[in-house]
Amino acid sequence: MQRRFMIRLVAALGAASLIAPLAAHADEAIKVGVTGGPHEQVMEVVKGVAAKNGLNIKIIEFSDYVQPNAALAGGDLDANSYQHAPYLDAQVKDRGYKLIKIADTVTFPMGIYSKKIKSLAELKPGARIAVPNDPTNGGRALLLLQSQGLIKLRADAGLKATPLDIVENPRKLKIVELDAAQIPRSLDDVDAAAINTNFAMQAGLKPKQDAIAIEDPKGPYVNILAIREADRNKPWVAKLVAAYHSPEVKRYIETTFGGAVITSW
Repeated sequence: MQRRFMIRLVAALGAASLIAPLAAHADEAIKVGVTGGPHEQVMEVVKGVAAKNGLNIKIIEFSDYVQPNAALAGGDLDANSYQHAPYLDAQVKDRGYKLIKIADTVTFPMGIYSKKIKSLAELKPGARIAVPNDPTNGGRALLLLQSQGLIKLRADAGLKATPLDIVENPRKLKIVELDAAQIPRSLDDVDAAAINTNFAMQAGLKPKQDAIAIEDPKGPYVNILAIREADRNKPWVAKLVAAYHSPEVKRYIETTFGGAVITSW
């Protein structure tokens, strides 16, 4: 009897040793990178919804646009939520990242802000306007300036327009290219600035109240969830998308941001 007991005990311990790693893996959190501000706030709500469905999320906050994709490509993140599709497309092309979009999230209409003027009509000849220095957000800012009649770009400039694509600049505006995250701190040094909404809100700016011009929210700049291409069929991916696209998250966005952040699903 003692021998049979020992055999059963060894078998039970062996089974437990197999089950324990599986349980640990099931409880392991996926790491999702975000930028500070609305993306981080929304992901906190997503985290709560996902937890109810057995998906644990660890949120990693970044202060710029470059590192979240580098971290995702390098395996330090499982997903990120901070960028629009044209930016991801540019990163994939320029850096060779094997990253893909898995879902649309929200839109942050870019705005033009100023501490010196109340309307674009007040811009004087030679005024300095700050725009993001990365290709996609810089092009986005120039397209916004064009939509306001301040400049004209080459017809084939597309979404990656640069200051070199400006063909008409009647007020001889000076385009100052800066890191997107730094632009709100530079408002005292320029006459106006095109600022991404997440960075504007982090700086205490309210897009609907403070922007002197704002982008059409139905443009191509919808934000996305991104993952590594190799992970597309992993079970947690569908759970992450379902949590983000939940009624709880949609309600939070609509009641929290006063129209400055718009759901895209």
